[in-house]
Amino acid sequence: MSAGSRSRISLANLSPARGSLHKQKRVGRGQGSNHGGTAGRGHNGQNSRSGAGIKPGFEGGQTPITKLFPKRGFVNQNERVWAPVNLERIQHWINLGRLSCSPENPITARELLLSGCVHDAHDGIKVLGDGAEFLTSKIYITPSRASKSAIRAIEDGGGQVVCKYYNPLALQDCVKGRTDRIAAAPTRRQDIMWYSKYQNRGFLSPDLLKKLDDAPFVEERWKLLSRQLGKWRKQEIDVEKKKK
Repeated sequence: MSAGSRSRISLANLSPARGSLHKQKRVGRGQGSNHGGTAGRGHNGQNSRSGAGIKPGFEGGQTPITKLFPKRGFVNQNERVWAPVNLERIQHWINLGRLSCSPENPITARELLLSGCVHDAHDGIKVLGDGAEFLTSKIYITPSRASKSAIRAIEDGGGQVVCKYYNPLALQDCVKGRTDRIAAAPTRRQDIMWYSKYQNRGFLSPDLLKKLDDAPFVEERWKLLSRQLGKWRKQEIDVEKKKK
């Protein structure tokens, strides 16, 4: 179809999609519509009256079943489920050619998930040190967490591990390979303190960033966040002296 034969879109020729609009149900307007008289509410009773009616779970005044069962425990809103992966499994995947890494392209949750090394990223990847004696390759990896034994084994083999914070949206972008959005920074004090410690190899640690200054996978934004979120180290809190 040529461009000249196409009808130009205007308010005059716009119409709703077929099936998107339905005719209003008119009740209480006579028996001819089969919805007159009681207007579909039935004869008398609580549900035939005007007003809010009864709420879901109401059982006529007797104790509802939701209150008869005992409650125990609570749901921790800050709990996170990590997807564990051992060094032995990573080395086996590298030997099979299903995984590869370099300082320019470190292993992330995307590579582990696409290669089948893990089946679900959950709330992030945690590297464990099981099978460290089988590790023979230099590994560059940026998980959410890493155990001390895994950090020691990777660095002894000449590799490097940097634990990076991922919120649910950032982890989703990492898995899908999206780079058009800036990953969120940690906001909870507990997360900021954890990722600022060198012993955890957190990406906000000033000592780690100084050590990896020339590493190609280190982002400039990490250094900025390390300076901004690391101000809590220099804050002085006035403590009232106890009266003798």
